[in-house]
Amino acid sequence: MSKGTRARSRLKARLVAVAAALAVPLGGIVVLAGNAGAAGEVTAAYAKGSAWDTGFNGQWIIENGTDTPTEGWTLEWDFPSGTEVTSLWNGVMTRDGDHYTVTHESWNGTLAPGATATVGFGATGDGEPLNCTINGRPCAGDPVDPDPTGGTTDGGTTDGGGSADGGTTDGGTDSGGTTGGTDPDPDPVEPGAHVNLGYFTEWGIYQRDYQVRNIAASGSAEKLTHINYAFGNVQGGKCVMGDAYAATDKAFTAAESVDGVADTWDQPLRGNFNQLKKLKEQYPHLKVLWSFGGWTWSGGFGEAMQNPAAFARSCYELVNDPRWDGVFDGIDLDWEYPNACGEKCDTSGPRAFGDMMKAFRAAFGDQLVTAAITADASAGGKIDASDYGYGAEYADYISVMAYDFFGAWAAQGPTAPHSPLTPYDGIPQDGFTADQAIQKLKAQGVPARKLLLGIGFYGRGWTGVGQAEPGGSATGPAPGTYEQGIEDYKVLAARCPATGTIAGTAYAKCGSEWWSYDTPETIRAKMAYARQQGLGGAFFWELNGDTADGELITAMHTGLTQ
Repeated sequence: MSKGTRARSRLKARLVAVAAALAVPLGGIVVLAGNAGAAGEVTAAYAKGSAWDTGFNGQWIIENGTDTPTEGWTLEWDFPSGTEVTSLWNGVMTRDGDHYTVTHESWNGTLAPGATATVGFGATGDGEPLNCTINGRPCAGDPVDPDPTGGTTDGGTTDGGGSADGGTTDGGTDSGGTTGGTDPDPDPVEPGAHVNLGYFTEWGIYQRDYQVRNIAASGSAEKLTHINYAFGNVQGGKCVMGDAYAATDKAFTAAESVDGVADTWDQPLRGNFNQLKKLKEQYPHLKVLWSFGGWTWSGGFGEAMQNPAAFARSCYELVNDPRWDGVFDGIDLDWEYPNACGEKCDTSGPRAFGDMMKAFRAAFGDQLVTAAITADASAGGKIDASDYGYGAEYADYISVMAYDFFGAWAAQGPTAPHSPLTPYDGIPQDGFTADQAIQKLKAQGVPARKLLLGIGFYGRGWTGVGQAEPGGSATGPAPGTYEQGIEDYKVLAARCPATGTIAGTAYAKCGSEWWSYDTPETIRAKMAYARQQGLGGAFFWELNGDTADGELITAMHTGLTQ
């Protein structure tokens, strides 16, 4: 991750006083480094992040301390026998026994004076690196803490010294800030110390008949901190409205309205936007963001990123249009996926996400700027395809979509939970779990306090299944109310109750159908995980999937505030 000079120097100043004691945990992260970096040299510093019984994550931060750009770099070190690198990102690795050599990628070999490159890896064992060299010279780099919030853990327990309450550790100006604009202020608002964010879908007011008033009527508004309004589109290099009728023109009756007052034909603003404005008047703690993109409408991001500043300016002008003044507190960017494939494939490069977040921070100033991102932590997968640490410098929050890992698009199975928290024996794909995504993002340099853990308020299922436990064969997707293979929690809780749990989530076998989904019990446990990891909170897709009395939102609120 390329950190700005201001953030980097601030971090070094905070660490220099304890440089002699860096062999012991610092804020929950064991940091090991050589002597203080010499001026006029390329240096490398090693930081050990999260650890567990059988392995750990680590990273190297390479800094150009010279006054000329580098023309590539080569990092080498040894691990003691029994410690082995199993995955690595942001570099090209070769191995000779216990000796590791990493060279630059095509895009991070040239480092301007003062710039940095980050190499992250996952490893088995518990050894520390030995005999480190960078470009043939001793690494001798300043110690660098990849997450100065203290939010990472050792074996799943918090160190008590980080940002478990989602706040900052130095008054909101740690290394997660911006590098020349307005520092994001990610401190959550009431009613809890953590973010509890839910998506409201623009189209849900039609067939699903889920209105803004349902957020209040279910008792959920008082438990939420943020609402993302989904979705606006990205077309022709600009942000554009999705369904303008639903957003600003549809007239709601008194029974459908948040405050019990019917819309009139001559009022200047109707639709969902006016209802959200009324909701905020009743619950002034709520922050509302307009979310752009999503699975179907992400195809325009690549074109828009040909001119990031113009893209950001168009979005700012739309979000802050005077016609709906007071509705939105910022923007959420749901690009699926930068430099990877979603419904369409993108080839914008690994820095495109960060360049986008930087442009939007410059355009939106102190308004909220957030993003929803992949949770694919597989080797060479979607997280590896982008430098999310760079983008996180400019974000208030990063929502990790830790669901939809598995589903009936693999019609014959094997059956598998779509939102596992941790790996389990027999999981169809390594790296497809929430915890692996969180750890990989931390290793990229994303501060824990900026990460939100994703929860799905729905299940995914198969039919033609004979086996009750995960791993069974199937004949196709199970029937769903609106789409095959997917169903709202509120329906499944009554029709196909959970019969077991695995990897921190639930599954259900009813007849020949097999479903996986989260329950209030598994959600509370996931919220405990979020607190243990020092995360900023959690979010969910989407409000309409919950019960009429909001039992899943209640579970999230309870779990985050315990």
